[in-house]
Amino acid sequence: MGQSEAPKHKPQKHKKQMLVRYGRMGCLGWFDHNETDLNKTNPNVVIKTARGLEIGTLVGPYSYKSGQFKHSCKQVQDYYFNRTRDYPLAEGGTFVRFATEEDLMEAEHLDASSQEELKCCQQFVKELELDMKTVDAEHLFGGERIILYFTSNGRVDFRELVRKLAKEYQTRIEMRQIGSRDEARIISGFESCGQECCCSRFLKILEPVNMRMAKLQKATLDPSKISGHCGRLKCCLRYEDQTYKELKANLPKKNTNVKTAMGKGKVVDTQVLTQIVVVQFESGRREAFNLDDIEVMTAKDKPLQKGPAKTDRPERNRNAAKDDTAPEETEPEIAEETEEKNTEQIQDDKVTDSPDSSNDKPPQENRNKNKQGGDRKRKKRKNRRNNRKNNNR
Repeated sequence: MGQSEAPKHKPQKHKKQMLVRYGRMGCLGWFDHNETDLNKTNPNVVIKTARGLEIGTLVGPYSYKSGQFKHSCKQVQDYYFNRTRDYPLAEGGTFVRFATEEDLMEAEHLDASSQEELKCCQQFVKELELDMKTVDAEHLFGGERIILYFTSNGRVDFRELVRKLAKEYQTRIEMRQIGSRDEARIISGFESCGQECCCSRFLKILEPVNMRMAKLQKATLDPSKISGHCGRLKCCLRYEDQTYKELKANLPKKNTNVKTAMGKGKVVDTQVLTQIVVVQFESGRREAFNLDDIEVMTAKDKPLQKGPAKTDRPERNRNAAKDDTAPEETEPEIAEETEEKNTEQIQDDKVTDSPDSSNDKPPQENRNKNKQGGDRKRKKRKNRRNNRKNNNR
């Protein structure tokens, strides 16, 4: 007989992963398993995480092929915007088994007992006079841990509270502080729209919402009507914000001149969703038109504004008009002065208009001559004003 051959080791198959939602906060995680066929009618599974033994829900039970989830981890991460602040994917763990009826009954019993534990914690908080609000309690399926969720404006020393709870229930106690939005996600019910709150039903990424979105959608600015259970602006204001931006970009701005079938006018108001433009005519009448029925006037279409006619009155005549307020004694002198000025102006025009003077002399010499003549005239005017002042005295 030949030497017995060593047994060949089969290569270990690649572990498959399933996407499971678990916990009171609705965390997601990848869990390794070796199942070939998944039970699509029973999405409840028993899993083991870093916190302990828990019951979760299989995500997309019809999205598996031979036990492998159709989408990769990278695709799921891209779906949740590459790990934002509210990124819901946790570390995950190991798949244990599909939940049986006994497991589900045990989970219901633990949920009922968690409400009693919550009331007990609230009583202890009141006795210790701690500045905190206990929101909810979660008792894990394995029974080895109780998680208490609370809200507070600052840091709280809850060491004495943990000692009392651990002594009461003989198990490990974990305190976790949450924000106002997470509180609404846990305890919220139905909103004014008649639907369950988005944050507790499907919304995992809570992006910021501002007042500009409410103003753009012409929503009421009453805080009690546009705020959710968390006390902040409703998340649904963000759903249609991009559509409103695109529709508003098509509308003309206020005080824009437009042409209509009834004449020309100005835009006084607009409606974003219906794409209606309210136009006011010169008579004060207002009419509503569809956006396709108006035409924005360009700079060529706008009429020119007729302003007051400009008079090129010489500076000498302006000075003469100011001197009309002088006493009656000086009126003959002023009249003679204006006549002399007019004769001087005529003589200057004749000199500058003559072709010989512009052709015989260079331009620079003509400018110097005109400048000297202007200086002489200013001196004469100044002397005449001084004489009039002396005569009035």
